[in-house]
Amino acid sequence: MFVFSEGVSALSVWGVWVLVFVALFGFNEVARRWKWIGFFSFVVLPAILSVLWFTVLKDTTYTDWFHLVKVYSSTAGCIGFWCIRHVQLTNKKTGKVWALAEQKWALCFPPLILAINIIEAVIRDFQVGLQYAGGGILADEAMFVLGGPWNYMNGIAGILNIIAITGWFGIVIKKKTAKDGSKDMLWPDMLWFWIIAYDLWNFAYTYNCLPGHSWYCGFALLLAPTLCAFTVGKGAWLQHRAQTLAIWCMFAQTFPAFIDTGAYAVASTYNPTVMFAWSFAALIFNIGVIVYMIYKIAKTKRNPYTGELYTDLKGYKAIKALAE
Repeated sequence: MFVFSEGVSALSVWGVWVLVFVALFGFNEVARRWKWIGFFSFVVLPAILSVLWFTVLKDTTYTDWFHLVKVYSSTAGCIGFWCIRHVQLTNKKTGKVWALAEQKWALCFPPLILAINIIEAVIRDFQVGLQYAGGGILADEAMFVLGGPWNYMNGIAGILNIIAITGWFGIVIKKKTAKDGSKDMLWPDMLWFWIIAYDLWNFAYTYNCLPGHSWYCGFALLLAPTLCAFTVGKGAWLQHRAQTLAIWCMFAQTFPAFIDTGAYAVASTYNPTVMFAWSFAALIFNIGVIVYMIYKIAKTKRNPYTGELYTDLKGYKAIKALAE
């Protein structure tokens, strides 16, 4: 499934993977728990790095549409989520203080930016399937890709994953406690089965379209926010995903050699059977989530887009109990 660089031991590559995973998990913990560190990470830092990318690093950084859109869309998501979590304004006429998280129009932003990020990858999957059927070097010469039916299966899985995003207006803010003052953005209707469906789809996408990066940006980058969402940061998977994705994209833009040509770069075996298997698993799991969603709609008569669908489930109730 993966090929390590010649002369580099598997143990050392796994060690670097663990370091990347711990760094992503640790960064997310710091950025979510301290308000102004989060602001610096997603407003000040990307502004500084952008200047570097288009000046002194212009000959080494990624310049293709996908990488640029991904780094800026993930950062935009982090900025939007930070505002939803922390921005409070005062009505000059009434003197009443209101939070951005209380406004329905603001709560449309998280699902929309999530859908946009998925659509970007779906387009890329279809592009690779059409343009690189049988194999070829990407237009930016970043790596070899092998297009095939797996791209179409996974593209369909991504579309289903978007359809299964429910409970748009049920997003709430986590109440502060003595142990955690993070004010995480909780999404009670986004439960484990949707997250696993997303992870399977996204890993298959990275393996299909970013085969030389999937060891880190597929494996480590997906596991970090998922583990956080199931442990210390329950209910805030989307926030964790956006923050870890944004910082990883900034790192990759600044140090592309780490994942492309460095000693710890990890390549794909380009085994069609493996590529087919991951995309098939993603498609089947996402079909299962859609079937369950339809079942819940039929049973409860709830609208999954104007309201919340899974309010009777134990997982939903546990997350909702954490809210302000």
